[in-house]
Amino acid sequence: MAKLTEQDILNWSGDDYMNADHLEFFKERLLQMQQELLGNANATASHLQEQEATPDPADRATLEEEYALELRTRDRERKLLQKIQSTLRLIDDGSYGYCEDTGEPIGLKRLLARPTATLSVEAQERRERMKRQYAD
Repeated sequence: MAKLTEQDILNWSGDDYMNADHLEFFKERLLQMQQELLGNANATASHLQEQEATPDPADRATLEEEYALELRTRDRERKLLQKIQSTLRLIDDGSYGYCEDTGEPIGLKRLLARPTATLSVEAQERRERMKRQYAD
């Protein structure tokens, strides 16, 4: 079994949706994303430990704003990391690639764009419409 590429996934036209090759492809992609996020977190931790003492209040304010921005980014990445770990569990239990609302296939193209997707495009749009409707 040769490893699938992104192009293979895009060109796929078979009846065996989410076969072992597909699952392996997405699992590798998710693990790669996870490693990247963990690397970013470690880099941020070491960067924040190297805090410079700056006597100038303007420079200090700039540094603090940069740190705050970096921490907000890492917080978003932390949430994505949780989604990745949840998605890896879906791969392990065999339910990856299927909409959690309808049970229908999410679609390979959508999963390529957003490997952590748990809803089909239609179900996601429906949720967003409902959210907007009740948020007003």
